[in-house]
Amino acid sequence: MIGLDPAGCFGPTYEVAGKVVLVTGAGQGIGRELAAILHGRGAALAVADIDTEAAERAAAALGPGTFALGADVADRERMRSAIDEVVHRFGRLDVVVANAGVTPVPATVRTMDPADFDRVLRINLTGAFNTVHPALEHIVRTAGHVVVVSSCAAFAPGMGGSPYMMSKAAVEQFGRALRVELAPHGASAGVAYFGIVDTAMTHDMLDTDDLGRALDGLLPWPLNIRISAEHAACAIADGIARRAPRTIAPRGWEPYALLRGAINVVLDRALAANPTVHELIHAIERRR
Repeated sequence: MIGLDPAGCFGPTYEVAGKVVLVTGAGQGIGRELAAILHGRGAALAVADIDTEAAERAAAALGPGTFALGADVADRERMRSAIDEVVHRFGRLDVVVANAGVTPVPATVRTMDPADFDRVLRINLTGAFNTVHPALEHIVRTAGHVVVVSSCAAFAPGMGGSPYMMSKAAVEQFGRALRVELAPHGASAGVAYFGIVDTAMTHDMLDTDDLGRALDGLLPWPLNIRISAEHAACAIADGIARRAPRTIAPRGWEPYALLRGAINVVLDRALAANPTVHELIHAIERRR
């Protein structure tokens, strides 16, 4: 059935009633909106966030059928115990959404702090593995679904923020592998890609920083269109409903995603020869 659900999403209604969903990074932004949508569709929610108080506030706002977890996705043992807590609490686990992520301080590879590189990969990539891996036996048992949140940055030029693009490209490959490997067990996986989502992380990276605004200004229409966290969450929720292998929002990124092999050859050459880009790179490096 297609219609407008209580969260305002258009799309098929997934039978999540009675199922258990874990969402990481659910204390704010996309994760919190997604938890609200799925809870509205009848799911029991495990709301996980590195900020325990934020997770507790999100769970309290949703009401019965929710469980707050303070958990750092970069901590492998903590994520393993978190999965155990969810299954002990609800008796099962059907859907996992590896949503937690961070952005680096703008820097070129030449000038970046190696610790920042490690931080981004540890949370965005290894954190996705730490979230999904201990849950897979439960997902197979329930013929459930996994979502890993990548980004349209996975196939966009990486100058000035390459750890983020690298991590999200790797997450894409992780999700694709899961899709194939889970299929023989009747379970599924999908990758979510977003352009610019209007969240606190975006404001910190692009809006409150001069260089961030300059990088943002390089994106042409329609790639520079921003979507709300609720829009992104609806895309994930409706993707789960279809067991979709991939979801992309906003739709302006879809042609780029499909044609990226050809586009990036031309784009990389053009950016490498662009004086405006040269000056932006110099400005980033002067700052560091």
